[in-house]
Amino acid sequence: MEILAGEVEQILEFLRSAEKLKDTLRSGYTTQGRPESTAEHTWRLCLLALLLENWYPAVDHHHLLKLCLVHDLGEALYGDTPAVHLAAGKDKQEAERRHFLELLAPLPPALHAGLLALWDEYHAAVTPEARLAKAFDKLETLLQHTQGRNPADFEYTFNLTYGRLYTDYDAMTQTLRASIDVATRNLANAETRQQS
Repeated sequence: MEILAGEVEQILEFLRSAEKLKDTLRSGYTTQGRPESTAEHTWRLCLLALLLENWYPAVDHHHLLKLCLVHDLGEALYGDTPAVHLAAGKDKQEAERRHFLELLAPLPPALHAGLLALWDEYHAAVTPEARLAKAFDKLETLLQHTQGRNPADFEYTFNLTYGRLYTDYDAMTQTLRASIDVATRNLANAETRQQS
């Protein structure tokens, strides 16, 4: 494929903006107690998808990894709003799509369209790859919340229902969820005992 004049600079401009995802903080904390970045979440989400590849022979894993890589890029410019803090009726997805379009603006048309199609597919969650990416996304988030050094007022009980629509994808995701839920309940119970 031939590179057209200016495309390299367009790609580099996009990558410079996407780098902001490294500083976009989430509601999860690392085991050291530092707020987790969205880029770190995306990395471990991709690792989870890679590790479970053999359990999903009918899934296009290259496509799955693409979906995982772009799913939160809309947060690079204006940050993340944790699910627990979403106002009723607020459309987080619509705002993130506008932010993602702004991030994509410098890219050549074909790259712009390709990344936007992946983002839209992930959020529509109708293909097997997108539904699995959604399940893994929620599972990675829940897992981080069970192992990070969270603040004293962290809302563990919210996690017991969070994302279940997606994590009930199949037997493997349900098994992972069940194990993570045990850890979540243990943390919620420990928090309740400390407050008593």
